[in-house]
Amino acid sequence: MNLNQLHYFSKLAQVEHYTKASEELNISQPSLSHAIHELEKELGTKLFEKQGRGVALTKYGRLFREYADESLQILDTGVRKVRSLTGQTEGMIELAYIYTLGSEFVPKLVSDFIRTHEELKVQFRFTVGNTSEIIQGIKEERFDIGFCSMTEREPDISFTPVGTENLVVVVPKGHPLSGEAAVDLEQAASYPQIFYTQNSGLRPVVDRMFEQIKISPRIVYEIEEDGSMAGLVAQNFGIAVMPEIPILSQLPVDILPIRNRHEMRYVYMARAADKYQPPLVHRFADYVKRRRL
Repeated sequence: MNLNQLHYFSKLAQVEHYTKASEELNISQPSLSHAIHELEKELGTKLFEKQGRGVALTKYGRLFREYADESLQILDTGVRKVRSLTGQTEGMIELAYIYTLGSEFVPKLVSDFIRTHEELKVQFRFTVGNTSEIIQGIKEERFDIGFCSMTEREPDISFTPVGTENLVVVVPKGHPLSGEAAVDLEQAASYPQIFYTQNSGLRPVVDRMFEQIKISPRIVYEIEEDGSMAGLVAQNFGIAVMPEIPILSQLPVDILPIRNRHEMRYVYMARAADKYQPPLVHRFADYVKRRRL
């Protein structure tokens, strides 16, 4: 059984005449007759019987028509849905990003794209997570594009640098370091640290910073999300090396530049290297590349 047979059956059941059906289908009458015969042969029953100059559905033909029409309707809905999601000028983009980019970077990027491409009917679906979750989601085709850290040994993922985040030392108000205009990392290492979890894209960056000065910091808490890290610092659970994110200005913390170490956290656009992506996804990715910060 194939799709053409279902279309032919449905049309013949509608017009109840081989000549009319073949004309509307733009095929020869023998081709239509052969297709219906093969369908009946496969089902093991007669679907049509002669009625005057035309044909009518048998009892079993009427039963089969219910399922055939429903199947064709579902298929047609699927075709229209896929076209609407993957068209040249309309569709859906599945976007994932790390926590630090949720308050400013991604909202501004997407709103600017929509504003400068008013001719497009594009929708975005947003997901927030850590770098490892985002990379796995791209591999599983749950996300079209991710904004995250770059990870090693990922040959199936392409990474394009699109921005940076300045790393600072964050301490609670009234901390012994609060009065400093800037601090050395050695000074910061004297105090209990709140670190990112091992699966965070920032953890290797901060680890390397301390390795370079040959100091093993005392890690008292590990946490994944930046806003929660800032909250723990504000409540005097420890200090942290983290990106200078907007939420810090709303908390009782002091933000201290790292003296003589201009450490940056690079943000990358991650995409599947060798998998099909709809035209709108390519268009958005090209826009991000041109707009690189």
